Amino acid sequence: MSEEHNELQGENLDAAAQTDSLKPNGPEDRTLGAAGYMSLWVGDGVNMGNMTLGASVVVAGMAVLNIWQTIAAALIAIGIVSILFALNDRAGYKYGIPYVAHLKASFGEKGTLLSSLLRAVPAVIWYGIQSWIGGTALNEVFRILSGGAFDNVFVGFIILLVVQIILSMKGFKSIKAVESVASIILMGIVITVFFILIKDHSAAIADTWINTEGTWGVPFFAYVMVFLGNYAAIFLSAADYSRELKTGYSDSKRGLLYFLPIIVAYGSVIVVGAMLASATGYANPALGLPALFDNVYMQLFISAFIVFGAIAVNMVANIVTPTYVIQLFTKLNYKVAVTITGLLAMGSFPWLLVQDDNAKGLDTFVHVYSAFLGPLIAILIVEYYFMRKQHIDIKELYKKGGNFDGVNYAALVALAIGAAAAFLFVDLAWLIGFIVAAIAYPIISKTMFKNSRFKKGTIFDSETK
Repeated sequence: MSEEHNELQGENLDAAAQTDSLKPNGPEDRTLGAAGYMSLWVGDGVNMGNMTLGASVVVAGMAVLNIWQTIAAALIAIGIVSILFALNDRAGYKYGIPYVAHLKASFGEKGTLLSSLLRAVPAVIWYGIQSWIGGTALNEVFRILSGGAFDNVFVGFIILLVVQIILSMKGFKSIKAVESVASIILMGIVITVFFILIKDHSAAIADTWINTEGTWGVPFFAYVMVFLGNYAAIFLSAADYSRELKTGYSDSKRGLLYFLPIIVAYGSVIVVGAMLASATGYANPALGLPALFDNVYMQLFISAFIVFGAIAVNMVANIVTPTYVIQLFTKLNYKVAVTITGLLAMGSFPWLLVQDDNAKGLDTFVHVYSAFLGPLIAILIVEYYFMRKQHIDIKELYKKGGNFDGVNYAALVALAIGAAAAFLFVDLAWLIGFIVAAIAYPIISKTMFKNSRFKKGTIFDSETK
C-alpha cells in the first residue's frame, strides 16, 4: 500500500479514511497505463447522447454550422476540455485521492457532503436515463432474436442494470476490461456508419451541411459551449480517474491522454451525428440510424451499438463518482455502494424523464445542475493552484477534527454567487458560473472569511506556509 495509505490508521480518521476505496492510491494500487486510460475516454465518447449533439447542428433540414465551423467548434471545445481535465486531475494524480477527498480540501468535511451531491445526483439520474435507452435497445435485440415473442422494455432495462452492477463490482479493474473491448467495438461501428453515409448519402450531406454558409457568430460560440458543457460533470471529478493512472506521466503527457482519445471518439461522433441528420432529416440518432438500413440484421447491429454505448458511458461517467459519494455518507464497501447506485438509478424513473412530454423538464434539470458545475471546478482549481500552491497535507485531510473539519463557508458563498450569475445567462451557464466563482472565491476568502475558512486554520492553513 502507499505511504499515505499506511499512515491513515487508527480511530482519529474521517469517514473517507475509514472506507478502503476512498483512501489514497499509491503507485502499486494503480491499474491503468496509457492505453487503458485512453480507452476510458473512447468508450465514454461514443454514445447516442454525443451523437445527438452533433446532429443538433442541423435544424429542420438546415445546418446552423457548416462542416468547417462544426469541426472548429468541436476542436476548441475538446481542447478546453483536455486542459481542464489536465488541470483538475493533478490532485488526484499526485496524491491518489478521489473526488470526494479533493472536494474536502476546498469545502471542508461537512461542506463536502453538500457539494459532492451536486455531481453525484445528476450522475445517478443520467445512469438511469442511459440504462433506459440501452434497455430499450436490448429489448429490441431480444425481440428480433425471438421473432417478436419477447417485447418488454422494462425487463430489458432491469437486465441491463444488473449487468452493469455486476461489471462494476471490481471497480476500475472491470471498468478497464469493459472499456478496452467497448472502445474498439464502438469505434468500429462509428467508422462503419461513416462509410455508409459517405457511400450512399454524400449528395444530401453536401447540400445540407458541407456547402451551407453557416455562421461564425454567436451560434458558433454557443455550440462551443454545448460541446464543452457535455464534459462539464466528468472533468469536475477528474481525481476519480487520475488516481488510477500509473505514475510517471508528466502534465503535458496526461493532457494528451485526454485530448487524443476524446478528439478521436467525441470528435468523430459529432461529425457522424451531423452527417446522419443531414442525410436522414432526423435530429434524433435513434431514429436516424435505423433509417439508413432496411433489413433486420442491420437493425440488430444498431441496437447492439446503443446497448454497448450505454454501458460504456455509464461505466466511466455515471457509476464511479456516485458510488464514492455513497461510501462517504455510509462507510459501506464498494460492492454494496455500487449496488445502491444502480437501485437509485432505477428509482430515478428514467422511463418518465425520456418521454417527449417530459423533454422540457429534463432540459431544465440539465441547465439547473450545469449552473453549479462551472463554479465547482473554478473553486477546486483556484484552491489547489493559488491557495495551496499544489500542496495538500494528506494526513490532515483525512484526520477527523483536523484543519479541514467543518464547513468552508467561503467556498459555499462563492458557489452560490457563481450559480446565481449562471442562471442569469442560461445558455452560457457553465462559463459564466466558472468565471464569476473564480473571481469571487479568493476575494471572499481573503475578506469575509480571512481567519475562518475552515473550523481551524487560516486562509492558507499550516501546510502551505
